[in-house]
Amino acid sequence: MPIEFGLEEASNIFLINVSKKLSIAELRQAQGNCESAIKAVGNIKILVVLSDFQGWEKAQGWEDISFAEKNDAYIDKIAIIGDKERWEDLIHAFTTKGLRPVPIEFFGETEISAARGWLVDGDKDGTKY
Repeated sequence: MPIEFGLEEASNIFLINVSKKLSIAELRQAQGNCESAIKAVGNIKILVVLSDFQGWEKAQGWEDISFAEKNDAYIDKIAIIGDKERWEDLIHAFTTKGLRPVPIEFFGETEISAARGWLVDGDKDGTKY
């Protein structure tokens, strides 16, 4: 399965594991599950883990930003873990980092502890968010 989700209720972290190519249908499913988590617990933090990620399938609909417009007020932070050299710039463009009110950070594949720490404590490279 290329995408899996789960909510860690103790920390309100919504975990998304993505592998292979991400389809627009899988993205919509993840967004729907995020909305369900928001309704269940309130504000959430999102942790995306890219494992053997191979990009996005060609399809119409990637430009739809309605999820962000509707839900960014309920998302405290987004941390993405993956191959920094290959994906960091593209992921920042995909998530529109810097254009949304949500802090978004990319972490290397071995930095899961740092990503979780940033989500929970807000500390990345000594900076509090």
